[in-house]
Amino acid sequence: MFQIGDTLISEDILSEEFVCNLSKCKGICCVEGDAGAPLNDDELSVLDDIYEDIKPYLRPEGIAAIEKSGKYVRDSDGEWVTPLVDGNECAYVIFDEKGITKCGIEKAWEDGVVDYKKPISCHLYPIRLKEYKKFTAVNYHAWDICSDACALGKELKVNVVHFLKEALIRKFGQEWYDELLKIDQEYKERKKKRRWF
Repeated sequence: MFQIGDTLISEDILSEEFVCNLSKCKGICCVEGDAGAPLNDDELSVLDDIYEDIKPYLRPEGIAAIEKSGKYVRDSDGEWVTPLVDGNECAYVIFDEKGITKCGIEKAWEDGVVDYKKPISCHLYPIRLKEYKKFTAVNYHAWDICSDACALGKELKVNVVHFLKEALIRKFGQEWYDELLKIDQEYKERKKKRRWF
């Protein structure tokens, strides 16, 4: 673990290599799991505000799930998450012509309809955040359905730090990310030295 400001960061985000491989996994992370995407408290009002704008992008099944359960629901741990369609995919999911899952919110963002890209938990994956009173834990979440992403990351030699550049800057800011890059560089240099001994 290492610290930047009030964040405690797992070394796994330096050591693990990861690049989403949608052609292989088809975006299964938006379908699998026992709950929807985690949401921050401040994202709830955003979903309330943008729902009518993103609604035309959603599937009828997603709209039905949202209008039945709400734009966000509490999971078994009492945390806010996106609702699911019949206990399966996120209600905000859409599918492209190849059967790959996409985010209806993100599609609306790409079209310039809304200025909110998607839940930060989705943008940051495979990083998961855990908020504590005095700090935020930044952890790597290993999930077997992402084995193709790990294989592609290894092939391209891209670690989690670099893969998630945009999302990490969105969440923590450029200054924080620049500090993370320095730590990443030091980590790589230490690793290289160890190989020589």
